[in-house]
Amino acid sequence: MKEYSGIMVFAEQEDGRTHPIAYELLGKGRELADKLGAELSSVLLGHRMRREAEELIYYGADRVFLYDHPSLREFDVVRYKQNVVSLVREERPEIFLIGATLVGRTLGPRVAAALGTGLTADCVELDVDEGGSLIQIRPAFSGNIMARIKTETRPQMATVRYRMMKRLKRNPNRRGEVVEKRVRAEGDTGIRILKRIKSDGIDVTEADVIVSGGRGMRDADDFRMLEELADLLGGVVGSSRPLVDAGWISKEHQVGFSGNTVKPRVYIACGISGAPQHLFGMRDSDVIIAINKDPSAPIFRVSDYGIIGDLYEIVPALVEEIRRRDAERGRG
Repeated sequence: MKEYSGIMVFAEQEDGRTHPIAYELLGKGRELADKLGAELSSVLLGHRMRREAEELIYYGADRVFLYDHPSLREFDVVRYKQNVVSLVREERPEIFLIGATLVGRTLGPRVAAALGTGLTADCVELDVDEGGSLIQIRPAFSGNIMARIKTETRPQMATVRYRMMKRLKRNPNRRGEVVEKRVRAEGDTGIRILKRIKSDGIDVTEADVIVSGGRGMRDADDFRMLEELADLLGGVVGSSRPLVDAGWISKEHQVGFSGNTVKPRVYIACGISGAPQHLFGMRDSDVIIAINKDPSAPIFRVSDYGIIGDLYEIVPALVEEIRRRDAERGRG
């Protein structure tokens, strides 16, 4: 029987476009594959995806296994699982990586269960030890510690959080192989898309500027004040978990351990104390600006700039000053 070897990455796609997390996984996968002297492959399922498959090679893959069929245009966990499990059993990768997205969190456990192997979820870092085993690093106890996990079974599977790994630079001169696979197209899987509902257009994971509110806010309507500042800065509004739990704002805005991991150029924390669960999701921001009345708030320990004061005085003052400067530039 073929021994387990190599690293395989699941390349998620939506509407015919590869999700950016696939390129992040390929960047980390390339690093690990070079350490192990192993091949890096990727698996892509969809319809009319040949060009996207070639892009995966430009970003580090040696081989791309392409399942191209109209039945795979939309994510159907039954169809996807059957084809992915079949490929993994055939190719027997030592390591199989999936993004910790809604799709990945749905697909990963089903693939692991079918293969009879372990799965470490929501990893924030990966490495290999001297014996070649995958070290899977993820937060535990609400982000208070970082657990280092090894899997005894094979393949070693992990889902990885978005915006945690660095993608490689695109290299169109890189050579690799796209292997077109026969698709197992099931008839009726029992899963149907009844309706597509657009989100509110907010994607905090892609934002360059985020203005977040925390428990220092008095009312849900006060998010309009933060939205005004965010709009002026070309950013979006974020939130800590308590305000999402209270129903003040939707979960798409949540930043932290149980929400979204973000890496904006500027993160403005308004009335956020800085609990470990929240810091976990935004600590890698380029510039962190904290506004809080409590000078001992933990948020100030990770901030590049701290303003001790009432957000209800400071945020409107910032808005006014930005508007004044914009008006001056317009007159100039």
